[in-house]
Amino acid sequence: MDERIKKNGITFGILSGLFSVLMTTIIYVVNTNWFTSWKAGVFGFTVSIIIGIVLLSKTQKEFKGDYSFKSAFTTFFICSLVSIFIAVIFNIILFNFIDPELKITLKQNIMKMKVETMQKLGTRPSDINEAIKKMKESDQFSVIEQLKGTINTIILYSIIGLILAAFFKNKPAYKE
Repeated sequence: MDERIKKNGITFGILSGLFSVLMTTIIYVVNTNWFTSWKAGVFGFTVSIIIGIVLLSKTQKEFKGDYSFKSAFTTFFICSLVSIFIAVIFNIILFNFIDPELKITLKQNIMKMKVETMQKLGTRPSDINEAIKKMKESDQFSVIEQLKGTINTIILYSIIGLILAAFFKNKPAYKE
């Protein structure tokens, strides 16, 4: 594997991971209700995609026209893995060791939002009660559940990486 791919992927992964930690810390300090805000989620997701685009653009320039789909995807994938690892470790520490009571509050907020959404969609009360029961039985902030969620995040960012790699790969120059 080309050293530029590893170096840039790791560097930008650390940058993206630190952004995630900073954003989580700001939300924790300023207003924990933002943890359940779709706007905060969209903002964080958008910034991570922008970081990925800057990463691929920078790496593409370093390859001077010889940046393959595989190289672009690998660069983005390394960045994503590093970033996700940093963010998940921080979240595990925050929600399970620093402030375990916070996850109770967030769980209540999430259940309230889910019930409101289900009611707006005309869901039957029995189905709403079943959903509440399942949510009460689970702990989405536990170490195991966060690690399970990591798999979904890796899949999502892999799909995004495939799309961005297709965009950033250089077209091969055909020789006669």
